[in-house]
Amino acid sequence: MGHRRVGQALPVFVLACLVTVTAQPVALAQAAWVEDGWLSNNIGLDRVMLGDEIGCYGMPHLSWYNDPGAVAESCRRYIEERLPASKWGDAPLSTFTPSGLTMAQHTTIQGQGFAVHGDLTDLSVSAWHDAEDEPRDVWDWFNLGRRGGSLELGIADVDAVRNAVEAGGLVNMYWVGRINDATVRHDREVVEMLTSAEDTWLTTWGEAWSTWAAKRCFEFEHNLVAENNTSILRFRPLLTEQCTAVQDGMVWNLPVTWMLDVEGVAVARVVGPDGDLPNIAGEQNTMEGWWQDEHGTVLLSVQNNRTIDVHLNASDVDHDVLGQSTFWNNHTAAVTVAGHATTDLFRWSKRFIDDPSLRFTWLVEPKPAEGDGAWMTYAVVGITLATFVGMLGILAREGVGPLAGRWPTKDDPLDIRSNPPSVERRLHGEDE
Repeated sequence: MGHRRVGQALPVFVLACLVTVTAQPVALAQAAWVEDGWLSNNIGLDRVMLGDEIGCYGMPHLSWYNDPGAVAESCRRYIEERLPASKWGDAPLSTFTPSGLTMAQHTTIQGQGFAVHGDLTDLSVSAWHDAEDEPRDVWDWFNLGRRGGSLELGIADVDAVRNAVEAGGLVNMYWVGRINDATVRHDREVVEMLTSAEDTWLTTWGEAWSTWAAKRCFEFEHNLVAENNTSILRFRPLLTEQCTAVQDGMVWNLPVTWMLDVEGVAVARVVGPDGDLPNIAGEQNTMEGWWQDEHGTVLLSVQNNRTIDVHLNASDVDHDVLGQSTFWNNHTAAVTVAGHATTDLFRWSKRFIDDPSLRFTWLVEPKPAEGDGAWMTYAVVGITLATFVGMLGILAREGVGPLAGRWPTKDDPLDIRSNPPSVERRLHGEDE
């Protein structure tokens, strides 16, 4: 009875192996690509610590159309196993997706942790396709627009970029470091214009999303304590489980800008857990700090769960928390640059060493392996399974193993070699 049960279970097991192999395109395709080694060394980490973001572009031999979940899951692991996606969070939030995917497929990609899908995905919902196209729901970010054009020399248009920035909103530009074996040159005039515009936030896809998502739910604590002729406004934005759930857990804890009304009273200093915060008036890159506008409103940029003391030069101050600004540091425009199809981070980024304030969302993918790497994987799996089944058959013919009694043996009367069938033929050559 035991042999019969094993014999019945073995075909099921073999079939399960076949189904598992067929249903795991990630495992089969992994042998068909070569990683970008710059992601795992100081080059990649330096770009992240500078403020760049690492996002996903795709994976060789995996199709966004056939299995978007497998592409997103494989690409996410490809990033997470090598470096953090941002200085503000380890998990990647941004990915390229081609046009033509359904909303259900985009939802599957979101289920792998990617909140921002771009750009120009042709969905009816959209975010930042123009200055007025402000996102209202999380799925608007499944169709991130492209504005401002390319950074490529000869294609970039400085006037078009300037007009897009002046119109406001999120300006998402495009960059490809190499085309085949040709190095692409960037337009320095466009870069200079972007990095010298004081009212422009130079950011990334994930930072822009996290700033927007932070407005969907926030809580804070505040109180004012008077001391002689001065007072201290203590402010602490909270990071609660309720808000994290509303944000689907896909938000980096980066500094967002709060507007504090202090009746125009001058600020003496602002102190955080690590000491005095800098004055960041006109700063373009995301960081903690503060400044006071011409109306006396305090613009305070700080991460959640950090207590900040704002020292005011008056003892009797009525204050109010007005909320968060649209963009970090109360800028009217945000600029992102998406580095599409980044297979060599060093070559893609080295041209911008002299422009440290420009920020990139590097959409990375491995290089396809030379030759027929993917077919080799399938062949190895097929040969392995065939050999396994063949060995069980040989053992069974000797009456050994779980298939014994369920496989023709050498002494079986049905064995053709031991008992060749007799065929009677008529003298005229006609079969009976």
